[in-house]
Amino acid sequence: MLTRSELAERVEAGALETVVVAFTDHYGRLMGKRFDARFFLAEVLAHGAHACDYLLTVDVEMNPVPGYAFANWERGYGDFHLVPDLATLRVASWLERTALVLCDVHDVETHAPVAVAPRTILRRQLARAAELGFTALCASELEYYLYRGTQRQALERGFRGLEPVGHTLEDYDLRQGARTEPFHAAARRHLAASGVPVESSKGEWGLGQHELNVRYTEALAMADRHAVFKQCLKELADQQGLALTFMAKVAAEQAGSSCHVHMSLARAGESAFAGDEPCGPVRGSAIFRHFLAGWLARAPDLMPFLAPTVNSYKRFQSASWAPTRLAWSHDNRTAGFRVVGVDQSLRVECRIPGADANPYLAFAALLAAGLDGIERGLEPPPCFAGDVYASRELPRVPGSLRDALAGFEQSAWVRQTFGDEVVGHYAHFFRSEWEAWEKAVTDWERQRYFERI
Repeated sequence: MLTRSELAERVEAGALETVVVAFTDHYGRLMGKRFDARFFLAEVLAHGAHACDYLLTVDVEMNPVPGYAFANWERGYGDFHLVPDLATLRVASWLERTALVLCDVHDVETHAPVAVAPRTILRRQLARAAELGFTALCASELEYYLYRGTQRQALERGFRGLEPVGHTLEDYDLRQGARTEPFHAAARRHLAASGVPVESSKGEWGLGQHELNVRYTEALAMADRHAVFKQCLKELADQQGLALTFMAKVAAEQAGSSCHVHMSLARAGESAFAGDEPCGPVRGSAIFRHFLAGWLARAPDLMPFLAPTVNSYKRFQSASWAPTRLAWSHDNRTAGFRVVGVDQSLRVECRIPGADANPYLAFAALLAAGLDGIERGLEPPPCFAGDVYASRELPRVPGSLRDALAGFEQSAWVRQTFGDEVVGHYAHFFRSEWEAWEKAVTDWERQRYFERI
């Protein structure tokens, strides 16, 4: 991480020449500009920067989608204001002589935070937590698939017949991990040198699937680490002639890629979850129980923030390490909510999000649900023991983005919590994703019907 004075010193010495000014779009992708470092110091630090407001209305192909109230053709697609958060200023070690800073998105006229910007949405839930005396701590565990050949080559092949970097299932297999060590050693090194403290990397269950974990921290800083993590790994893969994907489900026969979110609350520097009150096989505080109960009660309403794409829902398959039903359990990977740790390390792991989740929206959703449980004094159902996949009584995870959107849009609590502007904006976003899928003709359809129908 860099201070303002350290940045100036490195620019003067010629060690840094470029500053990337970035923010996240709906998909959690980093968007922004590259500035000459001297211009950044002279102008952008004091005045921020501008970007086109259409960036919060585009689809994944960068096409502006009509129908948004926030920005549209009728309003001419104006600018919004990018306000650098200097707490995020860091060296981008994987890029030559480059620093990176993340921004909040503000209105150019009122200078107020843009309500529908993902970082604003998380900030507002963190403010709610602070009003109750809590700090939210998070970690997100990202999985991804790695293939030989570049992203351009993968595109030219229609993403078919790609060669994974591993040829057998890799989970914890050190021999397989050694085969990708040139990439993962570089990833660990560059992340650590770019203000993203690394814990470990390992092979995952799928062919060419891996996981790299970073240290937990306060929720906003963790969302920032998550965004920088994805950008670093994508660009590092490009540099090494590899193709990397964070799709939730890259192939029907392979395991999905998850983003397990671990969350707890702290108060006055101590865990607010620690305690001696029984909750099934777990001992914790009343705050812990209420928070867990809030996750279980509100998860159905918040699914699009946890699973935002059509592909997200392909991951929810039995015996796949992804959850299919809403239950909590103690250290049980078949449950959607897995309680782990003891005393100061006690936390809840949400196993619903895939690697395609936007961390700002996912963290905001989970924090809002937990705070709702605390404010209403909710109690969780009994701890589930056994194979959650085999249960037929537990409520199911929604089967599609369309089903999830219905719960999100119709929930009075979601509207009360996030506001009509945010709900309307993201309902339109999720609906546009679903409608694009409904119009698509897939390889599966051609394979199934071309000759036989």
